[in-house]
Amino acid sequence: MSTTEEQQLLHTPLHALHLELGARMVPFAGYSMPVQYPAGLMAEHHHTRQSAGLFDVSHMGQLSLSGPDAAAAFETLMPVDVIGLAVNKQRYGLLLTDEGTIIDDLMFVNRGDNIFVIVNGACKAGDIAHIQQRIGSRCVVTPMPERGLLALQGPKAVEALKRLVPGVEKLVFMTGSRFEWQGVELFITRSGYTGEDGFEISVHESRADALARALLAEPEVKPIGLGARNSLRLEAGLCLYGNDIDTTTTPVEAGLNWAMQKVRRTGGERAGGFPGSGKVLGQLDGTTVPLVRKRVGLVALERVPVRDHTELQDGNGQRIGEVTSGLLGPSADKPVAMGYVAPEFAALGTRMQAIVRGKAVPMEVSAMPFVPNRYWRG
Repeated sequence: MSTTEEQQLLHTPLHALHLELGARMVPFAGYSMPVQYPAGLMAEHHHTRQSAGLFDVSHMGQLSLSGPDAAAAFETLMPVDVIGLAVNKQRYGLLLTDEGTIIDDLMFVNRGDNIFVIVNGACKAGDIAHIQQRIGSRCVVTPMPERGLLALQGPKAVEALKRLVPGVEKLVFMTGSRFEWQGVELFITRSGYTGEDGFEISVHESRADALARALLAEPEVKPIGLGARNSLRLEAGLCLYGNDIDTTTTPVEAGLNWAMQKVRRTGGERAGGFPGSGKVLGQLDGTTVPLVRKRVGLVALERVPVRDHTELQDGNGQRIGEVTSGLLGPSADKPVAMGYVAPEFAALGTRMQAIVRGKAVPMEVSAMPFVPNRYWRG
C-alpha cells in the first residue's frame, strides 16, 4: 500500500497494535485492515479452529434503535420477526430494497431498552442513512462510531474470555448481555462468523486496545486477519456481502429462507409489509415467476482452487452460473466454493465444470457447511 493510499484510509482503534504485531495491512471497506500476521493465513485459520483467534471487526457499523415503537418500525424494513424477539436474544436480519433484493445482512439484539444493530463496514453509511430515512420518525436511530468491535472465535474462546469477564460462559449461541471489564461497559454476544463457538465484544474505542492486549495475553489467543476470517466463513457456508449477496440477489435466490420466520411469511400473523414482500413471498411460495438462479455449495473434484467470478458450465459447455466465493479450504482440505447456478443444476450431487484459466475443472454441488458448525447452544 502506498503512503498516499494509507493516508486516505480510516483506522480502527487497534491500528497501532496491528502494526506492532507485524500485520500486513490492506484496504478493506475504506479502512486499513490486517489481512494476515507473520504466522500466515493457514496457521491463523487452523489456530481459530483449534483454540481461539482474535479478530478486529471495528470497521463494522454499530447503532441503536430506541423508543417504544423501535421493534415494530425496524420490522417494516426486513422479512424478519423483530417484534417477537425476546430480551437478550440475537437474530440475523436482511435489509431489502423495494425490489426485494439485499441492501445488507446484519445482526441485531433486543437489549430491552433498545435494539442494538451491527451492519457491514462497507455498507454502514448507506445502511444508517436508509434506516434513518425510512423509520427515523418512529424511533431514535443512534449511530455508535465511538465503539470498537472485537471477535474472539474458536473452541477455547470461552476459556480465555471468562478469565477476564466472568459470567460470559452463561451465554449461549445468539444471546447477548452487558458486562463490565476494568470499569468499562462491554456488550457481548455469543456469535460470530466463523462457524465456531465464540463472542463478539462491543467496547468503547478508548479501551479497545487495552482489551485486545489483555485477550492476546491469554495462552489460547492469537491475532487473526481478514484472510483467515474469509476462509473460515466460507467453510461455514456463510455469505459475504458484496460477493455472495448484494442488491442483485433476493433472500430466496440466496437460500436464506431460514432467516425469514413463519410469522412474516404468507399466512403468518404479520405476513409481508416489508420492502419487496410481493416478490420475496412469491418466490418463497412459488407463486410468481420461477427463480432463475440459486446459491449452492460446490466442491472441486480436482485439487484446483476455484476463485470468485469463475464461470460455471454444464457438460455441453453452456454457461449455467458463476462462483461468488472460492478457495482451497484449509480445514475441509479440498477446494470449496459458493456460487449461483440455474435451478435445474442446484440439486445435491449435480456435476458441472468451472473454467479455470481455460481448463475445465469438474465440480459437484455439495451440502453446506463444508466443515461442521460448532456453535454453543447449551
